[in-house]
Amino acid sequence: MSTKPEHDEFSTHAVPRGARVASFRVAAVASMVSFSLPTFIAGIEVGGGVGEALTLPAILGGSFIIFLVGSLMGSIGARTGFNSYLLVRLAFGDTGARLVNLAFSVSLLGWFGINLNLFGLAIAGLSEDFFNVVPPELGVTVGASALITATTIIGFRAINLVSTLMIPVLVFVAVALLFAAMGHSEPIAHIVPGGMSLGDGISAIVGSIVIGAIIMPDISRFLRSWQGAVITGTSSYLIAQPFVMWVAAAAALALGTQDIISIMLTLGLGVGAFIIIIAGSWVLNTLNLYSAVLGVTASFPSLNARQVTVVLGVIGVSAGLLNILDSFVTFLFYLSVVFIPVAGVIIIDHFLIRPSVYRVTQVEDDQPINRPALVAWLAGAAIALAGAEGLIASITSVAALDSAIASGLIYALVTRVWKVRP
Repeated sequence: MSTKPEHDEFSTHAVPRGARVASFRVAAVASMVSFSLPTFIAGIEVGGGVGEALTLPAILGGSFIIFLVGSLMGSIGARTGFNSYLLVRLAFGDTGARLVNLAFSVSLLGWFGINLNLFGLAIAGLSEDFFNVVPPELGVTVGASALITATTIIGFRAINLVSTLMIPVLVFVAVALLFAAMGHSEPIAHIVPGGMSLGDGISAIVGSIVIGAIIMPDISRFLRSWQGAVITGTSSYLIAQPFVMWVAAAAALALGTQDIISIMLTLGLGVGAFIIIIAGSWVLNTLNLYSAVLGVTASFPSLNARQVTVVLGVIGVSAGLLNILDSFVTFLFYLSVVFIPVAGVIIIDHFLIRPSVYRVTQVEDDQPINRPALVAWLAGAAIALAGAEGLIASITSVAALDSAIASGLIYALVTRVWKVRP
């Protein structure tokens, strides 16, 4: 096993007890992610898709599923001290983990690009409204990416500091947005529901948060106890996330528009809009890049973490300039279906099948490939996709939930007939 300096953020071994922090600090980071443009947009898109009557049930249903996934994954991270990518190596073996971790890293860079794209569009719109000046997209994107990359290099301490300082301000801005929307009686237009079912709406909500829940160990490994993971999951997935989504959906329905920038400007939240866009995008994309770096360095431990951070930051800028927003909800839906089976496999493996495997402080090289885990992951995703396309009957009518249940059950069954190396 290669010896690496501490700036790799414990990417190859467990976080030592001396580096653990209080629950509220980790909860602040997880909750801070809620106050970001993708969360607002997800609430608006789902509200417009399912209609006013089903908006809150869709948000609460999706949030509860993610709370369960995030709390379980977070507790595993707190118990073991491992990031999500080391847990994937234990569950899937080195070969299988490279496939899963690189897929995660690609999706996180996709999120990185979407957030940079949203950031650039939002800053352009706000700058034009306030200063009659539209900054160059390339300059905004590169500048934001440089700030995010620098924060990522510093690591969890910098992410935690920014989150702790900004969360009270963002809560105030979100509450102000809600009250402004409630006091606005004349909609610009009326939003016609987009024909999305409640199950589709729940899946879209799950898709908007699922990666964060699955990679919860990346920050929960800094917790002192597994109970802190439940506190973190509650504050983020049962309080902050549904609140922000509901505020955004309520504001969109009140004004009859799905343009979040237009909503904020119409309701007089110009400065607040700048705060949400800059602070939310800063922390969310730093976490995206941070986790992508952990994924690459956990899969290829010989790589230098700082160099990987810079390279992935450059790739993220390229993704941000591709304008990949057009299929946002579709992207969220398939993201939830494809990646949530990974959590199903890890949870079943840790708690039921091979708990002893996770009682180590360092993940050694040459972890044997766990073929049942790969089979369960692929089969769970395939079953959920087939159900979503109407090819087979859906188990729950929520594709993301089908995916998690199917992968967990398949893994538990397959390991009974196909021995897994300890």
